[in-house]
Amino acid sequence: MAAGESACESLATVADKAPITAERNVRVDFLDIHLPKPYLPRALVAPDSENVNGTWGHRHNNMSVLQQHVAFFDLDNDGIIYPWETFRALGSVGFNVISSLLLTFFIHAAMSYPTLPTWLPSPFFPIYMRNIHRGKHGGDTGSYDTEGRFIPANLEIMFSKYARKVPDKLTLREIWHMTQANSVAYDFFGWAMSKLEWGALYVLARDGEGFLSKEAVRRCFDGSLFEYCARMHKGAAAAKTL
Repeated sequence: MAAGESACESLATVADKAPITAERNVRVDFLDIHLPKPYLPRALVAPDSENVNGTWGHRHNNMSVLQQHVAFFDLDNDGIIYPWETFRALGSVGFNVISSLLLTFFIHAAMSYPTLPTWLPSPFFPIYMRNIHRGKHGGDTGSYDTEGRFIPANLEIMFSKYARKVPDKLTLREIWHMTQANSVAYDFFGWAMSKLEWGALYVLARDGEGFLSKEAVRRCFDGSLFEYCARMHKGAAAAKTL
């Protein structure tokens, strides 16, 4: 076997006897040209090939990217997110009362206990941002590592595999296929949480044509999307009162 052929095989992303590798092909060979070390987990920013330094103007405040993802819901900035804070924050980005109640219930029921600093459960169902990495569940995209850092390559791989209609956007059907593909055998909790999270994100950030853009997904990972949606919702509400 020639050296060149061996090198090509070592970088192959499709195996002929595994048709699923062709169906969900990975086309990110260009990525390291645009984004330095895309495989390196980033602790403070969530970059991609178009935003190599992360979200412009977004302050990380020395929090991990996963902590930044939930920081919007910590309304009093004390490092602890209570259900009433989540409810108010969801309303501020545009969810109605019923949706906010349901999302608040599922989020805190699922995430509170794993993040608590003690073994004893709390009747107030708080989420401790310091330990938010413990709330990482199965069936996710792998864009966060187990410490809450962001892995840019996995965001790019996600869209390479599943964004078929438009390269940098996902349809609702493609999101469903993605969450199905990421599910782990017998992990019903991870399956349900993945469907809930991506469904809520789609409702929140889809565009007028029904697509969820890669930029919206990336900004969801670092939490800046919620800040943007809150500003837009506040502006829309103010315009209605004029």
